[in-house]
Amino acid sequence: MAASVAKEYKTVSSVSGPLLVVEKVSGATYGEIVEIIHQGETRRGKVLEVNRDRALVQVFEGTSGIDLPKTRVRFMGKGIELPVSEDILGRIFDGFGTPIDGKPAIIPDKSLDINGSPINPYSRDYPLDFIQTGISSIDGLNTLIRGQKLPIFSGAGLPHPQIAAQIAKYAKVRDGSQFAIVFAAMGITFEEANFFIQSFKDSGAIEHSVMFINLADDPAIERIATPRMALTAAEYLAFEKEMHVLVIMSDMTNYCEALREIAAARKEVPGRRGYPGYMYTDLATIYERAGRIHGKKGSITQLPILTMPDDDITHPIPDLTGYITEGQILLSRPLHRSGVYPPIDVLPSLSRLKDRGIGKGKTREDHSDVLNQLYAAYASGKEARDLAAILGETALSPLDLNFLKFAAAFEKKFVSQGAEEDRTIEQTLDIGWELLSMLPEEELKRVKPENIAKYHPAHMQNKK
Repeated sequence: MAASVAKEYKTVSSVSGPLLVVEKVSGATYGEIVEIIHQGETRRGKVLEVNRDRALVQVFEGTSGIDLPKTRVRFMGKGIELPVSEDILGRIFDGFGTPIDGKPAIIPDKSLDINGSPINPYSRDYPLDFIQTGISSIDGLNTLIRGQKLPIFSGAGLPHPQIAAQIAKYAKVRDGSQFAIVFAAMGITFEEANFFIQSFKDSGAIEHSVMFINLADDPAIERIATPRMALTAAEYLAFEKEMHVLVIMSDMTNYCEALREIAAARKEVPGRRGYPGYMYTDLATIYERAGRIHGKKGSITQLPILTMPDDDITHPIPDLTGYITEGQILLSRPLHRSGVYPPIDVLPSLSRLKDRGIGKGKTREDHSDVLNQLYAAYASGKEARDLAAILGETALSPLDLNFLKFAAAFEKKFVSQGAEEDRTIEQTLDIGWELLSMLPEEELKRVKPENIAKYHPAHMQNKK
């Protein structure tokens, strides 16, 4: 930061909502932390804008009751920082990095600016290697790779909190490397927060996790800081402590709503659907902090979760997220209504980097074949289902009927699994082969003959 020492002013000229304007300021910088002292009470804030000698400050705790002539503003000469050490593992913090688990404060090795530093593109290493989540629809068909950013597109009332807790519980790397979970909750209810905390504690995942909890009634500016706090902790664990870190962030929609709220308070010209025009850039500063760096053993993998307003995938939040990230996991309301858990719609879901993390030596040699054949067969089954809804099943050919039965079995046995069921990738692929055995072998056009001979249940039975 340009300012290196605290400077204090009594020149607050106006207050509007959570914002106040300080005049005759020198050396203030964007993002600088300030303290607002009023009648013995100290509030915190952040510089949002500097225009010549005028600074616009966002007050974290709000401006209610502030008397302008009696208010002093102290510019601290630094941005928001997170104290870090390995002791952050197993701890629960609020959105500003203050411990809320009743344990002693962290004795930090250092304090890091939460805005981080951009990774030099030349230093970036390509995302590589498989992360096993225990969920077949992800591991088998939309594989998560170390260093990838793969969002989950959900909707109101769909079970994304349960899926997030399940992934946090069972996610692991297969080479025995140190693995950590950093969980950031933004704008969630007290009940949701309690669910996440209890789930992490009950499963034991809390021991290798760091949790940042921002509740719905917490200040909007804290919601803006929460994912950056989480990613700062993740960068410390990944690139200084050589861990593989999975960052789960829920709910990015609440983050974007806070962004819109602050933009409205600043009287900025709104963009699409009232969101600020710079929302794409802002989201990129979060999502692009995932990755691997040449020469570093650790990695940061992101699993952001967002609820699509009105289940609209063209809404600005999922739309912009899709441009920045490497695919999406889409949850289906019809599957949820039919009792399928997790209700992942595999056809519109996509992991663009999956080919980098599957195959011999990473998952299994038949993974790519099973993935492609299951996808194709399920697509044919869905087409047959649509045709049957219009013409009736009697109009379907025997092969169409076969694909129709396959689609139903695929949703029941492959997509659907218990919330406590942790499937290995081998179990997932074996279930895939069991389902593919419902189809004539001549229809398995995307599977190599040697893999059919080795893994097809009928051939395995003959060998026995």
